[in-house]
Amino acid sequence: MDLSGILSISGKSGLYKSIAQTKNGLIVESLIDKKRFPIYVSDKVSSLSDISMFSNEKDIPLSEIMDLIYKKESAGPCIDSKSDDKKIKEYFEEILPDYNKEKVYVSDMRKLYNWYNFLHTQGLLKLDEKVEEKIEDEPIVEEVVEEKPVKEKPVKEKPASAKPKKAKATKEK
Repeated sequence: MDLSGILSISGKSGLYKSIAQTKNGLIVESLIDKKRFPIYVSDKVSSLSDISMFSNEKDIPLSEIMDLIYKKESAGPCIDSKSDDKKIKEYFEEILPDYNKEKVYVSDMRKLYNWYNFLHTQGLLKLDEKVEEKIEDEPIVEEVVEEKPVKEKPVKEKPASAKPKKAKATKEK
């Protein structure tokens, strides 16, 4: 999933889309009510494409986790973020069984589900489809190109006894 350009701003609810860059920050548009406003360098802003969650082996980007939810739910909404803690954890274990249980909190899972469901209702969730071209049963034809020999020009060398020419000096009167 392509989550670039979708932002989360600390202290503000909802998700935002980056519209333009200013001298001191960004102009963002709320995905909820489409209102635009500036945010400044001092605001804590996170792009969803830069967020990842801990697993026991490596950090997994949020886009990959959302892809797993998307596939599990057959492009439908996921569990409600207001479900009880036990259901939230069980659902997350189905999606990502190897997550780090000490570093990933229930609040992180709730936020993930909330963002996923919000992006789903806005129609912004789509799988990245990698197109692979497969050519079957076509013979490989190699082009034969005749190479003509290149004639090398002989390099003229100056004899070692040759002295460099001196510039003529003019006298002023």
